Amino acid sequence: MPQLPRVALDARLEWIRAAPAQDGTVVLIARRPAEDARELLERATLDVAAGLLGDCWVTRPSSQSVDGGPAPDAQVTVMNARAAATVSGSDDHERWALAGDQLYLDLDVSHANLPEGTRLEIGSAVLAITGLPHTGCGKFCKRFGVDALTFVNSPQGRALRLRGVNARVVRAGEVAAGDVVHKLDSGGEDRC
Repeated sequence: MPQLPRVALDARLEWIRAAPAQDGTVVLIARRPAEDARELLERATLDVAAGLLGDCWVTRPSSQSVDGGPAPDAQVTVMNARAAATVSGSDDHERWALAGDQLYLDLDVSHANLPEGTRLEIGSAVLAITGLPHTGCGKFCKRFGVDALTFVNSPQGRALRLRGVNARVVRAGEVAAGDVVHKLDSGGEDRC
């Protein structure tokens, strides 16, 4: 698989920064039915208890939870679609899904635009952005290269959340590729 050098990654920063800040779009939904397995979906159900239905998050142990079960603040992971295209070096959604996130949005997911507590209305579901950091791991490095890992984990990459952001489902519902993503307030009542 192609792994882009850092200079090529840095050259796309302005394009990533130009993602919509208020109303974005769902570009890709990827379910992880098992470790290292991916299913690209046209639509999915987000559940308050189980996250993205059929995803293995619900069975993953975590040191981030009190009981060792799945980390509630990492129930759904969201990545900027432009960042996914950049680090994967491809427009191929199968390649993007190797990052391991469930929702790929054309939306500015930076700390400045989506502080902890910000809610996103997607289809009939609502997500809340959590404060749990989402950083690249060994698998990310193997799939996309050392330069991609240092790119997303650089100070600028972390500020822009190029590796993505963790969220939890606060209102269950259906989401579909092409849905508009509405940025709501930080924890207040949503529009519905």
